Formats: sequence, structure tokens, C-alpha cells
Amino acid sequence: MKQAPSLAHSKDKDGGLLTRSLTSLFSLMGLQLGSRLLTFVLNQALFRLASPQAYGIAAIQFELILSTILFLSREGVRNALLRAWPRDTTIHNQGSSSKDERVPALANLSALPIILGLPVSLATTAVYATLASTDVRRQPYFHVALSTYVFAALSELLSEPMHNQAMGEVRTGARVRAEGLGITCKTLVTYLVLLYDPTTSGEFALVAFALGQLAYSVVVFFSYVYQMGYPTFWPTRLATRQSHEMSDSRSRFYLIASRYFDISSLHLSLTMTGQSLVKHMLTEGDKIILSWWSPLQDQGGYAIAVNYGSLVARIVFQPLEEMCRVYFSRILCPSTGAQTDRRTLVQASETLLSLVSIQLACSVLVIVFATVYLPIFLHLLLPFQYLSTSAPKVLAAWMWYIPALAINGVLEAFFSSIATPKDLRRQSRWLVAFSITFFLSAIGFYASGFGDVSLVYANIINLLARIIYAAQYASTFFNRNKTTHRWKTSMPTWQFLLAAVISYLAISMTKIHDRAVLLVQTEGRRAVLSAIVISHLAQGVGMGLCCVATWWVTSGRYLVKRAPVKTD
Repeated sequence: MKQAPSLAHSKDKDGGLLTRSLTSLFSLMGLQLGSRLLTFVLNQALFRLASPQAYGIAAIQFELILSTILFLSREGVRNALLRAWPRDTTIHNQGSSSKDERVPALANLSALPIILGLPVSLATTAVYATLASTDVRRQPYFHVALSTYVFAALSELLSEPMHNQAMGEVRTGARVRAEGLGITCKTLVTYLVLLYDPTTSGEFALVAFALGQLAYSVVVFFSYVYQMGYPTFWPTRLATRQSHEMSDSRSRFYLIASRYFDISSLHLSLTMTGQSLVKHMLTEGDKIILSWWSPLQDQGGYAIAVNYGSLVARIVFQPLEEMCRVYFSRILCPSTGAQTDRRTLVQASETLLSLVSIQLACSVLVIVFATVYLPIFLHLLLPFQYLSTSAPKVLAAWMWYIPALAINGVLEAFFSSIATPKDLRRQSRWLVAFSITFFLSAIGFYASGFGDVSLVYANIINLLARIIYAAQYASTFFNRNKTTHRWKTSMPTWQFLLAAVISYLAISMTKIHDRAVLLVQTEGRRAVLSAIVISHLAQGVGMGLCCVATWWVTSGRYLVKRAPVKTD
């Protein structure tokens, strides 16, 4: 019987870092689950108050503006600081040890996104305001809502120094409280403005979404301030500079920058920021294409489908990716510059393989059960006005997109945690090729009549290419360090796959499935409590438990057996 790779024991060299990272992961998952459950209820009412056109502009086009400003301003700095943040040292320490001398320089670097945010936001807004369609610009209070979104992005960047401190010190509690409260207030403000819209035609819809985003930024900022105190918003000149920084500063830019920043971390962050532009085109490529080609109503349908489809990604995959960035950055890129020993490399390899193994198993369950029961839940989740949009087809395609999204997140988190500037430049060239592949695939699917589903399929192709690249990089890294790393050990066992196939056939190819779907389509939400639908759902729960039990016997128990325990 094949055993899955196991998580390394916490008595290894990481000093309990894996335990703290897993605690951080579960806290972040709790944040996402709790906040999403609350906002899910509010969103059900919100979707019925906002028209598909207004929701499409807010969730596709304005969110694209917001993510562009935030991603290009902060992504590179965040990843660089994860590697460089001193161990067991807080941003407020002023000790005299050599390890503490880098803290003021890193504190300056954490304020860099605030400086970058202003030119990035001005350029992004100018481009969008010029290219936005006439139908979009004619929406009520369009310019007011757009300006509010940009101001919300700049406000959110003010929290970056505190966010980076919390990430560097693995202070998950501060993040959970700040972001959880922010997400809740965002949805609540949006809902209340829509509910009490003084106009009868919903003219305040865009303003409602904009005010909700602004509420999120303000609440997160003041929550961080309450917990961690006011940070440094502008880089301060360092009292001393290290001699090697003086000699290595071959350009006037780095000569001046060395007075404020740690040069190696600054160089890495600028390299990652430059790469962020190409990476952002891939990440948000579907929104870019949708903004150009799709009618506003279908943009709203696509947005609501992605909102539901990405729940799993936001609740599970995003916290897991963040945990991986912190964990691998710490154990494979020690800030002291010491060489990583073989024991740590083996631990990193086993952890990566274990995470991929768990995600592959979860992906199989999603594909098997979500595709079968989606036709029933469509009529429960989607408001009536969205059933005639592209939302149902997009949601169906998303079930196949989730596995690619999961695996890519972990592998790219590993890559960004250990990649050198040379590796990043090489990946940037490949990302250009991947972006061309994505856009050509999307155009080809659109030309073939797939509609907005084309974007999901093109994203799957794009992510598969990125997964292959990141997996090959990981294999090369471990082989170069003479560490055994076999991807085949993370594959699901044949027993688990057989149980999944049998479950799919047993559920989907029965008369009760067809009757339950037909009943929900004709009677709507009232059919949920009918005997046919309940028995059909019970059958799925039973088969799902059988699959989970099979996974546990063949793989899961070997992971838990060596799961980390907290040690001093």
C-alpha cells in the first residue's frame, strides 16, 4: 500500500515553526470561514438589491482597478520581507546585536508600498477612465464611485507596515481580528446603503460598493493601529550603513537607497514588483477580457459565479498559500545567511509533497460531488435575475478550475519563497509566454462559441502551464541539494480514486438524481425539503464519507501520525 508523504516532525530544526505556521493556517481559515458565512448571508440579500449591470461593474471592473493598485504596489515588498524579517525580533526592538541592525531598514522597506501606491493609482485610474466603455461611464455616480475605490486602495496601503510586521512575526491573531472585522463591515455597509438607497431605481449601487470597500480599508487600518500602534509611514534615514552595501552600490540609485533600505531586500522586492506586472496580467486576465468583450449583464453573472466558485479558494487555498510563503521563506532562506542543512531540506520536501497530496485528494472530492449537486444548488444560490446570465455555466466550469487553482497556489508560494532574482527574471520570461497562451486560448474558446466560460477554460490551461514550471523548479532545487523529492508519492491512491469513481456513478446515474434536479428547477427553493431531494443529498453524504474513510486508511493516517506537536 502506497504511503503518502508525511509532514516532518516539529522537533526538527525549525524550532516549532511548522507548528506555529499550521496554527496560523487554521486561524486564517477560521477567519475566512467565519467572515464568509456572515457575508454569505448578507450577499444573498445584496445580490437581490443590486442589478447584474451594477454588480458587474463593481465586482469586475472596479475590483480590477483595486487589485491592480494593491498588487503592483505591495506584492514584491511583501514577499521580500518574508525572507528578510529577523527571527525572534519585532519591529520595535532596538537591541544592539548585529541581527537587530536590519530592523530599521526593513521597517523602511515595509513603508515602500505607500510611496508606490500614489503613482500606480494615478496611472491605473487614468488608463481605465480613458478606456472604459460609454455604457460604463454613463452609470449613475460612476466617477464618484471610481474615486472612492482609488482612495480605498490608498487607505489600505497605509496598513502595509503593520501587515508586514504581523506576517514577519507570525502574529496571526492581529490579522484575523483586523481582516475579519473589515470584511464584515464592508459587506454590512454595502448592504445598508443599497437597502436605504433614496432613489427608486438603484442609482446608488456603485456608490454602495465603493463605500463598502472604503469601510474595509479604514476598519483594517484602525484595527491594526489599536493592536500594534502607529507604524512608520515614511522611510527614515538610517544612522549607519553597512560597508558591503556601500561597495556594492554601483549606481547612484542604490547609493542613495542604501541610506534608507537594506539593499539586498530592496533589490529583491523591486525584482518581484517588476515581475508582478506580468503575473497580474495572468491573474486578472479574465477580468480584463471580460471588461472589453462581455455585456454588462453577463459581467455581473460572471462575477457572481466567481464569487461563489472562489469561496473554497478564499477559505482554504489563500490561507494555505500564505502559510507556505511564511514557512518556506523561514526555513529555506534564513535571514542570518547560514546554509540550509540536509535535515531541513528533507523536512521542506516532505511538507511540500504532503500539502500537494492533501490538495489533490480534496480536488477529487470537489470534482466528483460538486459537479453532481451543482444543478440543485444553482437554483438555491442564484437570484432569479442571474439565472439568465452566464452565471450557471461559469459555475459549472469553476468546479474544474478549483484543483488547478489549489495546486498552483502552493507551488508558486514555494517558488516565490526561495527564488533568486535570476530565477524570477527567468520565470518572468515564461510568464510572458503563459500570458500569450492564456489570451490566445480565451480568444479561441470565444470564437468557438463557449461564451464567458472561455475565460475559465483559458485560466485552467494557463495554470497547468504554471504548475508544470513551478513543479519542475522544485524538483531541480531539491535535486541540486541532493534531496530526494518524488512527486508520484503525492498522487492519490488507486483505492481512493476507485471509491471516487464508484461514488460518482452511483449518484449521477440514478433516477433519483434526475428527479431531484427536475423538482428543484420547477418548484425552486420549496423543493429542498422534499423527500426526493433530501434522500438524494443523504446519498451524497454517505458516499462522501466512504471516500474520506478510504483516503484516511490509505493516506491520511500516515500524515497525522507524524503531524507536528508543539515543543519548547
